[in-house]
Amino acid sequence: MGNFPVITVDGPSGSGKGTICSLLARELGWNLLDSGALYRLVALAARHHGVALDDESALVVLAAHLDVQFEMPANQNEVSIILEGEEVTNSLRTEECGSDASVVAALGPVRDALLERQRAFVSAPGLIADGRDMGTVVFPQAQLKVYLTASAEERANRRYNQLINKGLGASLQAILVDIQARDARDMNREVAPLKPATDAISLDTTKLSIEAVLAAVLDQARHKGLR
Repeated sequence: MGNFPVITVDGPSGSGKGTICSLLARELGWNLLDSGALYRLVALAARHHGVALDDESALVVLAAHLDVQFEMPANQNEVSIILEGEEVTNSLRTEECGSDASVVAALGPVRDALLERQRAFVSAPGLIADGRDMGTVVFPQAQLKVYLTASAEERANRRYNQLINKGLGASLQAILVDIQARDARDMNREVAPLKPATDAISLDTTKLSIEAVLAAVLDQARHKGLR
């Protein structure tokens, strides 16, 4: 990881990782890695190239040669994601793509192909890493590790409202079922299961505002001398 600091933020889908990481990156002026987007990008690239989600060897090739850029427009909190020259941010946020990504992420060789790619994102002045195994596997020596969680019902409500606000069709019950299935798959997979790092700060965001979560993480960053 060189001499540049890393803050990892892990947790299940809908726990607030993406929003908090974008705000942290902007507040600190650091680089951002949305590792979950990488798995979604592999899944989306697989669809674009007609690769089946059980074709492990072909998925490894896609992962190793993924043409992706993360861009943060000055007037937005959300990152714009470019795949093979095409802006695909909204395509990545669909429930279908999320479910496909969870299947892809359970494949050890695909995770291996993306591991060094993720570590290469570390650069001056520092990195905010958003994912499910950032603190446990990808950046075990990170200076600050945060684990966010929330009830499945609250996370489903957040995703539903997010999709509706973007003009995308959504079923609250279907999202809840998908989140529960994804949780089970992510937490019980053999490779890099979703869990807090032993030295992570855990925050239950069910009843917390975005501002309160951001303040808590920034307070921890100050305590670690990262601000």
